[in-house]
Amino acid sequence: MSAPLLQVSALRKSFGGNVAVNDVSFTLQAGELLALIGPNGAGKSTTFNLVNGQLAPDAGGVWLDGQSLLGLPPHALWRMGVSRTFQVAQTFASFTVLQNVQMALLSAQGQAFNPWLHASRQHRDEALHLLDQVQLAAYAHHACGALAYGDVKRLELAMALANQPRLLLMDEPTAGMAPDERHALMDLTRQLVLQRHVGVLFTEHSMDVVFEHAHRVVVMARGQLIAHGTPLQIQHDPQVQAVYFGSGKTFHKGSQA
Repeated sequence: MSAPLLQVSALRKSFGGNVAVNDVSFTLQAGELLALIGPNGAGKSTTFNLVNGQLAPDAGGVWLDGQSLLGLPPHALWRMGVSRTFQVAQTFASFTVLQNVQMALLSAQGQAFNPWLHASRQHRDEALHLLDQVQLAAYAHHACGALAYGDVKRLELAMALANQPRLLLMDEPTAGMAPDERHALMDLTRQLVLQRHVGVLFTEHSMDVVFEHAHRVVVMARGQLIAHGTPLQIQHDPQVQAVYFGSGKTFHKGSQA
C-alpha cells in the first residue's frame, strides 16, 4: 500500500483535568472516504478539530504527505490543499451561486473578489465547471439565499473543491438534510473524490450514511479509538454496538444513532 495521504499519530488533548482525546492514531489514503464516528462525548469533534487546526494538541502529530499541519493558520492549510465543509454551510446568501464559487477560486489564488468587475474576468469558466460537477450549473445566476438547503450543501462542496484539495474535511456534511438528500450528497462526494483522488475525513451521526458511503470507519468512545475497519466490520463489532446501544441491540438499516 502507498504511503498515507493523512497520518494522525498519538493525538492527545485535555481540558483541565478531563482527557478528551487520548492517544488517537489513524491514517487516510488518497481517494478514500474515512468516517470518524462515536457517541456524544466520545471525543470525535475534538479529534476533528485537532486535525483541522482549530485546536492544538497537547501531544501527537498530524501530517499531510509527510508535512506537519500543526500550528498552521487556516489560509496556510488552504494553500497546502486542505479544504473543509461545515455542519452549517458557510456560503454568502446575498451573492449569486456563481459568485460564491468565484470567490473561492480567487481565494485559492490569494486574490480578493470584486463584485463590480465583469464576471468573465474572475474565473467564470472554472466556476461554471465546478457548478456543473455538483449539478448546480442551472442555478448559477440565482441568489444563494434562494436555494434549497440540499443545494446549498452542494454549493459548499463546489467551493471546497475550488483549491483543488488533496484533503477534504467534512464536519457533519448531511446534518439537517432529508434521507434522499443525504445520500445524493454523499454519492456525489464519493464520485468526485474518486475522480480527483482526494482523501476525505468526515464526521457523521447518520449511520445509514456512514455504512453506505464510507470506505473505512474509525470509532471513538471516551476519548479513545476503540475500533476501525470497513463499514461491514464496524456494523457487526460487538464493542461498537455496546457503546452505542448497550448489550443486546445491533445497528440496522436507517439507524440514526
